[in-house]
Amino acid sequence: MTVDARWLRAHRADAGLILIDTRPAKDFHAGHIRGARHFDPFPFHHTDTSERGVAEFGAQLQWIFSALGITGRETVVFYESESGMRAARGQWALEYAGHPKSRMLDGGLKAVAGEKLTTEVEKFAPADFQLNPRAEILATYPRMLEQLGRREVQIFDVRSDAEYFSERVRAKHGGAIPGAVHQDWTAALAADGTVKSPAELRAQFEALALDPANEIVPYCQGGYRAAHAYLALKLAGYPKVRNYLGSWAEWGNRDDLPIEHPRRK
Repeated sequence: MTVDARWLRAHRADAGLILIDTRPAKDFHAGHIRGARHFDPFPFHHTDTSERGVAEFGAQLQWIFSALGITGRETVVFYESESGMRAARGQWALEYAGHPKSRMLDGGLKAVAGEKLTTEVEKFAPADFQLNPRAEILATYPRMLEQLGRREVQIFDVRSDAEYFSERVRAKHGGAIPGAVHQDWTAALAADGTVKSPAELRAQFEALALDPANEIVPYCQGGYRAAHAYLALKLAGYPKVRNYLGSWAEWGNRDDLPIEHPRRK
Protein backbone atom coordinates (compact mmCIF):
# COMPACT_ATOMS: atom_id res chain seq x y z
CA MET A 1 0.00 0.00 0.00
CA THR A 2 3.00 2.31 0.41
CA VAL A 3 6.36 2.77 -1.29
CA ASP A 4 9.37 4.60 0.11
CA ALA A 5 11.88 7.00 -1.42
CA ARG A 6 14.33 4.18 -2.18
CA TRP A 7 11.67 2.30 -4.16
CA LEU A 8 10.77 5.47 -6.05
CA ARG A 9 14.38 6.13 -7.04
CA ALA A 10 14.70 2.57 -8.32
CA HIS A 11 11.48 2.68 -10.36
CA ARG A 12 11.32 6.28 -11.63
CA ALA A 13 12.08 5.18 -15.18
CA ASP A 14 9.48 2.40 -15.24
CA ALA A 15 7.09 2.80 -18.17
CA GLY A 16 4.20 1.58 -16.02
CA LEU A 17 4.62 4.14 -13.20
CA ILE A 18 2.20 7.06 -12.73
CA LEU A 19 2.84 9.66 -10.02
CA ILE A 20 -0.13 11.68 -8.75
CA ASP A 21 0.51 14.89 -6.79
CA THR A 22 -2.46 15.42 -4.46
CA ARG A 23 -1.50 18.81 -3.05
CA PRO A 24 -3.48 21.98 -3.84
CA ALA A 25 -3.00 23.21 -7.41
CA LYS A 26 -0.90 26.22 -6.36
CA ASP A 27 1.60 23.94 -4.62
CA PHE A 28 1.74 21.55 -7.58
CA HIS A 29 2.43 24.38 -10.03
CA ALA A 30 5.06 25.86 -7.73
CA GLY A 31 7.11 22.67 -8.02
CA HIS A 32 6.43 18.93 -8.26
CA ILE A 33 8.23 15.66 -9.00
CA ARG A 34 9.02 15.49 -12.71
CA GLY A 35 6.33 13.65 -14.64
CA ALA A 36 3.72 13.88 -11.87
CA ARG A 37 0.07 14.46 -12.73
CA HIS A 38 -2.17 16.56 -10.51
CA PHE A 39 -5.29 15.56 -8.60
CA ASP A 40 -6.34 17.29 -5.40
CA PRO A 41 -9.10 15.10 -3.94
CA PHE A 42 -10.38 17.80 -1.54
CA PRO A 43 -12.86 19.43 -3.95
CA PHE A 44 -14.51 16.05 -4.52
CA HIS A 45 -16.37 15.61 -1.23
CA HIS A 46 -19.01 12.91 -1.34
CA THR A 47 -21.25 12.52 1.69
CA ASP A 48 -24.19 10.49 0.40
CA THR A 49 -23.75 6.76 1.01
CA SER A 50 -27.22 5.70 -0.03
CA GLU A 51 -27.28 3.19 -2.87
CA ARG A 52 -27.71 6.02 -5.35
CA GLY A 53 -24.97 8.09 -3.70
CA VAL A 54 -22.43 5.25 -3.85
CA ALA A 55 -23.23 4.72 -7.53
CA GLU A 56 -22.63 8.42 -8.17
CA PHE A 57 -19.34 8.25 -6.26
CA GLY A 58 -18.23 5.35 -8.45
CA ALA A 59 -19.12 7.25 -11.62
CA GLN A 60 -17.15 10.24 -10.34
CA LEU A 61 -14.09 8.08 -9.70
CA GLN A 62 -14.32 6.49 -13.13
CA TRP A 63 -14.34 9.94 -14.72
CA ILE A 64 -11.43 11.21 -12.56
CA PHE A 65 -9.16 8.23 -13.11
CA SER A 66 -9.91 8.19 -16.83
CA ALA A 67 -8.97 11.88 -17.01
CA LEU A 68 -5.72 11.08 -15.19
CA GLY A 69 -4.82 8.53 -17.86
CA ILE A 70 -5.07 5.52 -15.56
CA THR A 71 -5.87 2.22 -17.27
CA GLY A 72 -5.54 -0.27 -14.39
CA ARG A 73 -2.34 -1.88 -15.67
CA GLU A 74 0.19 0.51 -14.16
CA THR A 75 1.47 1.23 -10.65
CA VAL A 76 -0.02 4.49 -9.37
CA VAL A 77 1.73 6.33 -6.54
CA PHE A 78 -0.02 9.22 -4.78
CA TYR A 79 2.00 11.76 -2.83
CA GLU A 80 1.81 15.09 -1.02
CA SER A 81 4.16 16.94 1.36
CA GLU A 82 4.22 14.03 3.83
CA SER A 83 2.12 10.92 4.44
CA GLY A 84 -1.05 12.94 4.70
CA MET A 85 -4.77 12.51 4.25
CA ARG A 86 -4.86 13.74 0.64
CA ALA A 87 -2.48 11.07 -0.62
CA ALA A 88 -4.18 8.44 1.53
CA ARG A 89 -7.58 9.41 0.12
CA GLY A 90 -6.23 9.03 -3.41
CA GLN A 91 -4.71 5.65 -2.60
CA TRP A 92 -7.90 4.37 -0.98
CA ALA A 93 -10.18 5.72 -3.72
CA LEU A 94 -8.20 4.03 -6.48
CA GLU A 95 -8.07 0.79 -4.49
CA TYR A 96 -11.83 0.99 -3.97
CA ALA A 97 -12.25 1.55 -7.71
CA GLY A 98 -10.59 -1.82 -8.30
CA HIS A 99 -7.05 -0.87 -9.26
CA PRO A 100 -4.62 -3.60 -8.11
CA LYS A 101 -1.53 -1.38 -7.70
CA SER A 102 -2.56 1.75 -5.82
CA ARG A 103 0.18 3.08 -3.53
CA MET A 104 1.14 6.08 -1.39
CA LEU A 105 4.66 7.56 -1.22
CA ASP A 106 5.50 7.25 2.47
CA GLY A 107 6.81 10.57 3.70
CA GLY A 108 5.80 12.40 0.52
CA LEU A 109 8.08 15.18 -0.67
CA LYS A 110 9.86 15.20 2.69
CA ALA A 111 11.09 11.70 1.90
CA VAL A 112 12.68 12.84 -1.37
CA ALA A 113 14.11 16.07 0.03
CA GLY A 114 16.92 17.31 -2.16
CA GLU A 115 15.32 16.17 -5.40
CA LYS A 116 14.99 18.98 -7.89
CA LEU A 117 11.33 19.77 -8.46
CA THR A 118 9.92 21.10 -11.72
CA THR A 119 7.14 23.46 -12.76
CA GLU A 120 6.84 21.77 -16.16
CA VAL A 121 3.58 19.89 -16.65
CA GLU A 122 4.04 16.98 -19.02
CA LYS A 123 1.27 16.00 -21.38
CA PHE A 124 -0.46 12.63 -21.15
CA ALA A 125 -3.40 10.97 -22.82
CA PRO A 126 -6.68 10.25 -21.02
CA ALA A 127 -7.71 6.62 -20.69
CA ASP A 128 -10.86 4.57 -20.37
CA PHE A 129 -10.66 3.48 -16.76
CA GLN A 130 -13.10 0.69 -15.93
CA LEU A 131 -14.61 0.76 -12.46
CA ASN A 132 -14.65 -2.52 -10.52
CA PRO A 133 -15.70 -1.33 -7.05
CA ARG A 134 -14.50 -3.19 -3.98
CA ALA A 135 -17.57 -2.84 -1.80
CA GLU A 136 -15.83 -4.61 1.08
CA ILE A 137 -13.61 -1.58 1.84
CA LEU A 138 -16.38 1.05 1.90
CA ALA A 139 -18.89 1.60 4.70
CA THR A 140 -22.32 3.18 4.17
CA TYR A 141 -24.69 4.70 6.69
CA PRO A 142 -27.38 1.97 6.21
CA ARG A 143 -24.81 -0.73 6.90
CA MET A 144 -23.38 1.20 9.86
CA LEU A 145 -26.85 1.63 11.33
CA GLU A 146 -27.62 -2.06 10.89
CA GLN A 147 -24.42 -3.12 12.64
CA LEU A 148 -24.34 -0.68 15.54
CA GLY A 149 -23.73 -2.54 18.78
CA ARG A 150 -22.46 -5.74 17.20
CA ARG A 151 -19.33 -7.00 18.95
CA GLU A 152 -17.67 -8.06 15.70
CA VAL A 153 -17.76 -4.50 14.29
CA GLN A 154 -15.80 -1.64 15.87
CA ILE A 155 -16.21 2.01 14.87
CA PHE A 156 -13.08 4.16 14.99
CA ASP A 157 -13.46 7.95 15.27
CA VAL A 158 -10.25 9.58 14.02
CA ARG A 159 -11.36 13.22 14.25
CA SER A 160 -9.72 15.74 16.55
CA ASP A 161 -10.52 15.70 20.26
CA ALA A 162 -12.45 18.96 19.83
CA GLU A 163 -14.69 17.40 17.17
CA TYR A 164 -15.21 14.18 19.11
CA PHE A 165 -16.17 16.06 22.30
CA SER A 166 -18.47 18.48 20.39
CA GLU A 167 -16.26 21.45 21.20
CA ARG A 168 -15.93 22.05 17.46
CA VAL A 169 -19.16 21.21 15.64
CA ARG A 170 -18.86 20.86 11.86
CA ALA A 171 -22.35 19.54 11.08
CA LYS A 172 -25.96 20.12 12.12
CA HIS A 173 -25.31 17.96 15.18
CA GLY A 174 -22.27 17.52 17.38
CA GLY A 175 -21.33 14.24 18.98
CA ALA A 176 -20.09 10.88 17.79
CA ILE A 177 -21.38 7.63 16.37
CA PRO A 178 -22.45 5.47 19.33
CA GLY A 179 -19.78 3.14 20.65
CA ALA A 180 -16.92 4.64 18.66
CA VAL A 181 -13.35 4.27 19.86
CA HIS A 182 -11.48 7.56 19.47
CA GLN A 183 -7.94 8.58 18.54
CA ASP A 184 -6.80 11.49 16.36
CA TRP A 185 -5.60 10.21 12.97
CA THR A 186 -2.25 12.00 13.35
CA ALA A 187 -1.25 9.49 16.04
CA ALA A 188 -0.35 7.17 13.15
CA LEU A 189 2.34 9.58 11.90
CA ALA A 190 5.99 9.56 12.94
CA ALA A 191 7.86 12.81 13.58
CA ASP A 192 9.42 12.76 10.10
CA GLY A 193 6.04 12.68 8.34
CA THR A 194 6.09 8.98 7.49
CA VAL A 195 3.59 6.44 8.75
CA LYS A 196 4.73 4.67 11.90
CA SER A 197 6.02 1.12 11.59
CA PRO A 198 3.50 -1.74 11.46
CA ALA A 199 4.60 -2.87 14.93
CA GLU A 200 4.09 0.61 16.41
CA LEU A 201 0.70 0.96 14.75
CA ARG A 202 -0.38 -2.49 15.92
CA ALA A 203 0.57 -1.66 19.51
CA GLN A 204 -1.35 1.64 19.33
CA PHE A 205 -4.47 0.05 17.95
CA GLU A 206 -4.38 -2.86 20.38
CA ALA A 207 -4.04 -0.36 23.24
CA LEU A 208 -7.37 1.05 22.04
CA ALA A 209 -8.82 -2.48 22.21
CA LEU A 210 -9.29 -2.62 18.43
CA ASP A 211 -9.45 -6.33 17.68
CA PRO A 212 -7.87 -7.61 14.42
CA ALA A 213 -10.54 -10.31 14.31
CA ASN A 214 -13.24 -7.66 14.01
CA GLU A 215 -14.28 -5.39 11.18
CA ILE A 216 -12.92 -1.89 11.86
CA VAL A 217 -14.71 1.15 10.42
CA PRO A 218 -12.82 4.45 10.69
CA TYR A 219 -14.64 7.74 10.13
CA CYS A 220 -13.84 11.44 10.33
CA GLN A 221 -15.63 14.45 8.80
CA GLY A 222 -15.48 13.59 5.11
CA GLY A 223 -13.65 10.28 4.71
CA TYR A 224 -10.14 11.74 4.19
CA ARG A 225 -8.58 11.26 7.62
CA ALA A 226 -10.49 7.98 7.75
CA ALA A 227 -8.77 6.91 4.52
CA HIS A 228 -5.44 7.48 6.27
CA ALA A 229 -6.64 5.42 9.24
CA TYR A 230 -7.74 2.71 6.78
CA LEU A 231 -4.21 2.58 5.37
CA ALA A 232 -2.62 2.55 8.84
CA LEU A 233 -4.89 -0.25 10.04
CA LYS A 234 -4.13 -2.35 6.98
CA LEU A 235 -0.39 -1.79 7.43
CA ALA A 236 -0.79 -2.91 11.05
CA GLY A 237 -2.28 -6.21 9.90
CA TYR A 238 -5.98 -5.57 10.34
CA PRO A 239 -7.58 -7.51 7.47
CA LYS A 240 -11.17 -6.22 7.63
CA VAL A 241 -11.31 -2.44 7.37
CA ARG A 242 -13.93 -0.18 5.74
CA ASN A 243 -13.64 3.57 5.25
CA TYR A 244 -16.95 5.26 6.10
CA LEU A 245 -17.06 7.56 3.10
CA GLY A 246 -19.87 9.84 4.31
CA SER A 247 -18.41 10.16 7.81
CA TRP A 248 -19.68 12.92 10.12
CA ALA A 249 -20.63 15.22 7.24
CA GLU A 250 -23.34 12.66 6.49
CA TRP A 251 -24.10 11.16 9.90
CA GLY A 252 -24.03 14.45 11.81
CA ASN A 253 -26.26 16.24 9.32
CA ARG A 254 -29.09 13.71 9.51
CA ASP A 255 -31.89 13.74 12.09
CA ASP A 256 -32.69 10.03 11.84
CA LEU A 257 -29.39 8.53 13.02
CA PRO A 258 -28.36 7.88 16.64
CA ILE A 259 -25.71 10.08 18.21
CA GLU A 260 -23.89 9.97 21.54
CA HIS A 261 -22.18 12.89 23.24
CA PRO A 262 -18.83 11.95 24.81
CA ARG A 263 -17.56 14.25 27.52
CA ARG A 264 -14.02 14.83 28.72
CA LYS A 265 -13.31 13.22 32.07
